[in-house]
Amino acid sequence: VKLVESGGGEVQPGESLRLSCETSGFDFANTYMRWFRQASGLGPQWLAAIDVDGTTDDFNDVKGRFFISRDNKKNTLYLQFNDLKTEDTAIYSCAKDSFRGQGTQVTVSS
Repeated sequence: VKLVESGGGEVQPGESLRLSCETSGFDFANTYMRWFRQASGLGPQWLAAIDVDGTTDDFNDVKGRFFISRDNKKNTLYLQFNDLKTEDTAIYSCAKDSFRGQGTQVTVSS
């Protein structure tokens, strides 16, 4: 199993960003996938999930701002952020079951 996140960086409050998670080594199209984030000094926080039929679920605090999606032809998971806030600063990682990737850093700063 391999999960490689990309797309992070430093942005200003109110901006948008899209993260990608390229996967390999398993049947992505038939796998429930999730996004997590971990801010400095805190534990991992579940953000969003997407089922094999495209049904999504997300954490209340990010509802309406974060959107999870998948491209089964590319074996890639996405997380679209809108209206980023300074408190969104964290390392973002995708997950298959209990396995998470190394993550990509998102820093929101003015």
